[in-house]
Amino acid sequence: MENIQGTRSSRQSAGAIEIAPEVLEVISHIAANEVEGVFALKGNFSADVKRLFGQSYYKNGVALTHDQDGISLDIYCNLTYGVNVPKVALEIQKRVKDQVYQMADINLAEVNVHVVSIVTENQIKKSKAGALKDD
Repeated sequence: MENIQGTRSSRQSAGAIEIAPEVLEVISHIAANEVEGVFALKGNFSADVKRLFGQSYYKNGVALTHDQDGISLDIYCNLTYGVNVPKVALEIQKRVKDQVYQMADINLAEVNVHVVSIVTENQIKKSKAGALKDD
């Protein structure tokens, strides 16, 4: 995927500034994960394989598209049981848009939130117990 140029220009610029799409994906991943009620972002099989081989997992659950309408992000997430799903989804959209703008000076055309599953307290306990066994 091609690099994305920032929106702010300056007459006294020393040269071009380009931001790799992966940088926007990392920013978005971290911002979405910081929202209360988000258990985790959802990766896919290839992302899991990459993580096994030591490659970055920050792109899990974030898909970026760039077309004539601008830059769009799709975020796939698992939420914790008992949260207000629309409220958490709106907060994800707001936080991601704000962080990408603050850090990269890029306005996103849209942030689409896909709630893939709801994770119960029992599932959280089991995942933590499994993680402890793996260490």
